[in-house]
Amino acid sequence: MAFSLNKIMLIGNLGRDAENRFTTNNLSVTNFTLATTNSYKGKDGNWVEETTWHNVVAYNLSDFMKEALKKGKKVYVEGRLTKRDYTDKDGIKRYVTEVRSDRIIPLEAGDKEPTVGPEETGAMPDVSSEENEDLPF
Repeated sequence: MAFSLNKIMLIGNLGRDAENRFTTNNLSVTNFTLATTNSYKGKDGNWVEETTWHNVVAYNLSDFMKEALKKGKKVYVEGRLTKRDYTDKDGIKRYVTEVRSDRIIPLEAGDKEPTVGPEETGAMPDVSSEENEDLPF
């Protein structure tokens, strides 16, 4: 089997407060957008800023982390890039690229970091499996 790697590391600011929900299997899912900015000198010699928006998905975050993920806050996100598709209510197939986070660290000076270190988010379990019915999360 060939070696492969899917790893993304981002530092940016939240574009909106994180949204939290639970799946039918009671799995906690948190979504938020993260803006990263790149600066470079344009052809005219002036500085140009480019902002890229990233959709981030995290599973089983602590209540502390859910409350810390507010619009404008700076965070470090580590995870993997994923793609998925769905059909919207008008029957149009849509494609989404997301960052499935493995680690989130608040970077704001006023934020208290968790005493056990950075927030390790859980990997997305196979929610379709009946074995997960008795899991406590």
